[in-house]
Amino acid sequence: MKRAIIVEDEVKGLNNLKNLLAKYCEDVEILAEAESIQQAQKILEDPAFEIDVAFLDISLPDGLVFQLLNSLERIDFDIIFITAYEKYAVKACQYSSIGYIVKPIDPDELQESVNRITPGKPNKIKQRLEVFNQHYYNPNAFEKMSISALDGIYFINIKEIIRCEAEDNYTHIHLKGGEKITASKTIKSYQELLAGVNFYRVHKSHLINLNYMRKFVKGDGGYLVMDDGKKIEVSRRRRPAFMEELRRLQEEL
Repeated sequence: MKRAIIVEDEVKGLNNLKNLLAKYCEDVEILAEAESIQQAQKILEDPAFEIDVAFLDISLPDGLVFQLLNSLERIDFDIIFITAYEKYAVKACQYSSIGYIVKPIDPDELQESVNRITPGKPNKIKQRLEVFNQHYYNPNAFEKMSISALDGIYFINIKEIIRCEAEDNYTHIHLKGGEKITASKTIKSYQELLAGVNFYRVHKSHLINLNYMRKFVKGDGGYLVMDDGKKIEVSRRRRPAFMEELRRLQEEL
């Protein structure tokens, strides 16, 4: 069983989440409930109280739940934020690989978030919260991100990513220096996450960092040569838009 606490101040929202967990996530056992930062802090600071996951509403009567997390000396549980859609919070969750569910709660998204949690497995939540805070409080600082990979959680500088390569529902992330990380997310997820920071989807299988393009070869249908020597096809469907992007870059230079 995955032991849990719910921190939610709205009775309707609390009961809805409890009912959805009972119906769709039978492996979750709710050990405690709280409706404020003060109540939750008292529960979570008890050394005898041990959980695997906390379901946290972001906005509470006595402040934002981040105040609670920043005040705790011990965070050895995973986190799933429950929130009305807020662009910066959602984006920060994506960059930090922290679970989130947007209200109204979709049962499939709830199941997916819960299934990612493995009790007893190192989750590096402190580092993930640092990345979250960086992007939440300074959303234009695209510096670091967390990657949930097959063999653990990595923290990388975004500017070190040369390209992302799709393989089924996984993505191989190729870094400067030759390192490769296999992430358990689709390339579409990374396309959306890295939109606006100089990444471009040139093929259904390839998302590239435009800063690492070495050469564009117009013949043979059109392909790119990256700084790591990799030749990447530019798909026929995406080529006109990509050529427009290249023209825009040249104008900026």
